[in-house]
Amino acid sequence: MSASVGLNRVLEPAGVLPQAAWRLDASPGIADDEVLIRVERLNLDAASFRQLAGKHSGDGDAVRAEVLEIIGTRGKMHNPVTGSGGMLIGTVEGVGPQSPLGLKPGDRVATLVSLTLTPLRITDGLGDWDGRSEQVPAQGTAVLFARSVAAVLPGDLAPELSLAVYDVCGAPALTDRVVRGYGRDDVTVAVLGGAGKSGSLALTAARLAGARTAGIVVSDAERESLRKAGVADAIAVADARDPVEVSRAVTGALGGPATVTVVCVDVPGCEHGAILSTAAGGTVIFFSMATSFPAAALGAEGLAADVTMLIGNGYVPGHADFAVDLLRRVPAVRALFEERVAAH
Repeated sequence: MSASVGLNRVLEPAGVLPQAAWRLDASPGIADDEVLIRVERLNLDAASFRQLAGKHSGDGDAVRAEVLEIIGTRGKMHNPVTGSGGMLIGTVEGVGPQSPLGLKPGDRVATLVSLTLTPLRITDGLGDWDGRSEQVPAQGTAVLFARSVAAVLPGDLAPELSLAVYDVCGAPALTDRVVRGYGRDDVTVAVLGGAGKSGSLALTAARLAGARTAGIVVSDAERESLRKAGVADAIAVADARDPVEVSRAVTGALGGPATVTVVCVDVPGCEHGAILSTAAGGTVIFFSMATSFPAAALGAEGLAADVTMLIGNGYVPGHADFAVDLLRRVPAVRALFEERVAAH
């Protein structure tokens, strides 16, 4: 068991799983059930990148230096402020004889587990990255455990596009599951941050599952972007950190509170607005790593809100194929992703 979940890679503190560890052993020699990846590109979690960029006032050199310091110190990309990491793409270089992942040397893959638990070593100083985007060209190695998850990159998508989709593939899959779980045709879904990567896919999944949808965005520019994608029945502009404003926006867009509210905003302070926007007996799904779960729990209690709150943990069986299929089925969403990747 210890090797299958990566306990053999934990340097400190002893006895915890890799995600909870402060420091991992990122050396490239692999155990019998591990896989070695030759890294090509990292995708930093949106909340982590926003925090780093804000801390350094957009100074890309300073952001790059801090990312290198985090990885060098911790043996993984685990932002100590946000607690989040991201994911990566690369090529399989070595496979232990007991690995159950079904990968083989030469496979180009995306890791579908967080960089906060992935042993990672950078060898190029991130010299090809300007520190100004979430996607990071990189050279180095990473290690997958027996209980890791990875997907072979689809041949019809550019690697950068695949990485952007896989980074958020848990959101649409769980949204689909929750909407279908209600088993009725009057479900409404509000997505805070609807114009972003996870938000646009969550809206797409909800609509295809039969829900009436509303995208809540922060600006007119995002409203226009989401309007062109055509995946929301209604769109409203509101600051998701303002509980009253966002509740009014959702109610106005849907004619009442949402059955399901999905939080895809990568800034803190959006918990209470999501709860206030959700109908009694409804569900709030938190997909943002900026979420304060104590604030969510205590806020729901203080509002006497009878809502189920779910942590979007990023994994649902089949989530990678599900997200890629959405991109293929809805060209406007693919265009939205391609524009975002090009902008970075």
